Amino acid sequence: MSVLKTFLKDTVIYGLAIVVPKLINVLLLRLYTDVLPNEGYSETTEFYVVAAFFNVILTYGMETSFFRFFSKNKDKDSVLSTAMITIVVSTFLFGILLFLFRVPISEALRINTDFYSILVGITLLDTLIVIPFAYLRVTGRPIKFASIKLINVLIIVLLNVLLLSSTYGSEGLKSLFTVENNVEYIFIANLIASAVVLILVLPYFFKTKLNFEPKVLKQLLNYGWPIMVAGLAFVINENFDKWLLPEIEGEFVNGAYSACYKLAVFMTLFIQAFRMGAEPFFFNHSDKENATQTYATILKYFTIVGALGLMIVVIYIDLLQPVLIKNESYLLALDIVPIVLLANLCLGIYHNLSIWYKLTDRTRFGMYISIIGAAITIGFNLIFIPKIGFMACAYATLIAYSLMMFMSYVLGRKYYPVPYDVSRIAIYLLISTALSFITYYHLDRNMLLGTVFLLLFVTLVAFLERKELKFLTRKKLNNN
Repeated sequence: MSVLKTFLKDTVIYGLAIVVPKLINVLLLRLYTDVLPNEGYSETTEFYVVAAFFNVILTYGMETSFFRFFSKNKDKDSVLSTAMITIVVSTFLFGILLFLFRVPISEALRINTDFYSILVGITLLDTLIVIPFAYLRVTGRPIKFASIKLINVLIIVLLNVLLLSSTYGSEGLKSLFTVENNVEYIFIANLIASAVVLILVLPYFFKTKLNFEPKVLKQLLNYGWPIMVAGLAFVINENFDKWLLPEIEGEFVNGAYSACYKLAVFMTLFIQAFRMGAEPFFFNHSDKENATQTYATILKYFTIVGALGLMIVVIYIDLLQPVLIKNESYLLALDIVPIVLLANLCLGIYHNLSIWYKLTDRTRFGMYISIIGAAITIGFNLIFIPKIGFMACAYATLIAYSLMMFMSYVLGRKYYPVPYDVSRIAIYLLISTALSFITYYHLDRNMLLGTVFLLLFVTLVAFLERKELKFLTRKKLNNN
C-alpha cells in the first residue's frame, strides 16, 4: 500500500500542477463568452485545434519516448542530451518551413495570416519546453513543475483580463498591440506566457553535457513515431468536430458547441491530472513484483472517482453553468455535456489500459487503436452532422472513445494481462451513467433527486469496497 500512497501523492501534486492552472484558465470562459460573439469564440477554438495538430507533429512522440528510455537506460544523461538536441534542432527546422510557407498553409487551414504567425510562435515555444517539463516529472520534481505551470497560467489570465475586460482592461497595454479584433489579444497573451515559461526552463537545457547518441535517437524515434500518429488521431477525435461543424452548421453553432464542450472540462482535468502522475509511475514501477495488481487497483479507483465526477457535474450543472457561461446564446448546445463527460471518462479508462502497449514496446497498437477511433469520428460526423446537428459530434466522441477503451482492454489481455476487476468497474460505470442520464434527460435536471442518486451511488461504492477501505483506514492509523 505504500506504493499506492506514493502514486497518490505524486498524482495529487502533479494533478494540482495541471488542474489549478487549467481551472483558473477555464474561468476565462466566462470572460470570453461575455466579450466575444459566438463567431469569435468559434474562431478561437479553430485556432487551438490547429495548434494541437502542430504540437503533435513537432514533438513526434518524444515526450513519452523520453519517459520510457530515461527510466530504462542506465546512461540517463545521454538520453536527456540526445532528446534535448533533437527537439531543439527539429523545432528550428520546422519553424523555418512553417514561416516560409505561411501564406499557403494559413489559407489551407482557414486562419488569418497574422493569427498564423502567432500560432507558429506559440507552437515552437511550447515544443521547446516539452523535454524540460518531462525531465522535471520523471525525476520527481513536482513543486518546480507546478510552480512554472502556475506562472504560465497566471500570466495568461492577467493579460486576458487587462486586454479584454471592459472593467479591468488597460488601454495603455492595448495600445502596444495593433489587432484586428479582440480575439487576437487571446493569442498574444498565450504567446507572451509561453515565452516566459521557456526562459524559466532554460537552465534545464544545460543540465548535462552535449552528448548526441545516434543509437539512442534511433530508439527514441522507433518508440515515438507510432505515438505521434496516435497523437494525431487523438487530436482528430478531440477536435475534428470543432473543425467541421462551422463548415456545416456555421460559426454561431460551433461557438456554442465549443463553449458547452468546456463544461465537461472537469473530467478532462481529472484525466490530465491522473496522467501526469500515472505515466512516470507506471514506467518506474513496471519491474516490481506486484506491478499488475497495482495497476488493477489504480484503474478501479480511477473509475470510481471518474464516475463520481460524472454524476456531480451532471446533477449540479445548473449551478456550474452560470459561473462559466452567462451569455444565453452559448447555451444552445448544453445537452452535449453528459455525453461528452462520459466520453472523456471512457478516454481516461483507455489511458489506464494503454499501459500494456507502452510497457511492452508495442506502441504501434496504440497507433492502430487511435486511427480506428479517428476513422469513426470522421465518418460519424460527416454522415450525421447534416442530419442531427451538433449532437452528432458528442455521440461520435462517445462511440470512438468507448470503442478504443474496449479494444485496448481486449488486446491488453493477450499481451500484458492485468487482473482488472472488470465486474466492479462495469457496475460503477453503468450505474453512474444511468443515474446521470436519467437526472439530466428524463427528470429535467432535478437536483434534489439527483442528490439522492449521488448518495445512493456513494453508498453502493462504500458497501462493495468496505473490506479494502477498512484495510486502508487501519493501515493509515497504524502508520500514525
